[in-house]
Amino acid sequence: MPRIDRYLLGLLLTLFGFFALVLVSVYWINRAVSLFDDLLNDGQSALVVLEFTVLTLPLVISVVLPVAAFAATAYGTNRLSGESELVAMQAAGLSPWRMARPVLVFGLFVGLLVAVLVHGLVPMARTKLADRQDEITQNITAQFLRAGTFQYPTDGITLFIRDIASDGRLLDLFIEDARNPEDQTTYTSEEALVVRNDTGPVLILLRGMTQNLRYQHDKRNLSVTRFEQLSYDLGAMLSTTGSKKRDLREFGTLALLSPDQSLLDATRSDDAGDARREAHERLAQPLLSPIAAMIGFATLLIGSYSRFGVWRQVTWAIVGLIAVQFLTNAAANQVGRDTELWPLLYVPALFGIVLCVVLLWLAARPRRICPRVALANRPAANKPTAKGGMA
Repeated sequence: MPRIDRYLLGLLLTLFGFFALVLVSVYWINRAVSLFDDLLNDGQSALVVLEFTVLTLPLVISVVLPVAAFAATAYGTNRLSGESELVAMQAAGLSPWRMARPVLVFGLFVGLLVAVLVHGLVPMARTKLADRQDEITQNITAQFLRAGTFQYPTDGITLFIRDIASDGRLLDLFIEDARNPEDQTTYTSEEALVVRNDTGPVLILLRGMTQNLRYQHDKRNLSVTRFEQLSYDLGAMLSTTGSKKRDLREFGTLALLSPDQSLLDATRSDDAGDARREAHERLAQPLLSPIAAMIGFATLLIGSYSRFGVWRQVTWAIVGLIAVQFLTNAAANQVGRDTELWPLLYVPALFGIVLCVVLLWLAARPRRICPRVALANRPAANKPTAKGGMA
């Protein structure tokens, strides 16, 4: 690789590392704060919060990297222009097409990073995150059994515990099961224990009473039963039993391109089009990284020198990036309605490629010189004298 290419590539990679670190930190902290509050309110430890935030990091990085690539190329090109390095390169005979080569290599490198994330790390992180969330959901004691507050685990269920002993016993328990308005049951007990079996967590009520209110033929019948020991299925109450529906984003790209019946059963989907849509979205996402880098570079090459800087070119570069992202969102929404239109997912990438080619062509086009400026810059020896001769 020529020295000029290594210089530009090194500059872009340095700036890319800085912008990626800043943007990932801001975006990640913003998401981690809400996750931190939710998990701590559910009684989870700081290690669980840290694990969840780390598992969301691959998704955050895959979203931020194209923006960081755009910021790096725009800032780097502006810096080269301000220090007259672009002028020196152009004076040495380098065309915009030639100077765009290291930028394209940089964009392809970022696109490769995004591809590794969206095809490998992000599905793995989502699978691990879903498993950990399922484990926490099964941890009834930490999530729902909290002393001194009324809990509403699901619609129609009210749960209250006066206190939790040091050995795990639940003291003075109250449960109201009103999921069926015509058959409501209230459970009270002096003590209770949480045990696990093959079907999920079970609550063992000790020394208590059940009150059943049933509506039959416009009459209300109340029956009271006292017991020494009674088991109550917490898994059924919280709907944690049964097979868990998996998300399409947890599967690999190859499996989504040719989904089999087991994948459809795991996701409880009747149509394979959603799986193919997810796969093509992953394939199209890395293509936006080199396009973002090229837009940030090519737009700043357009226009002549101005003492006010290149803020106009930067504005147009941001507009171009927004246009590509708008087309990406519009295509995703359209394919979401009709999965047979999945080729639309590649239209934003084609639009971005055309836009970059047009911008480089405009930057490489010879600039016309204004006749008045050319006349003013003519040598004094060629200017006509007052007698009609040449000075």
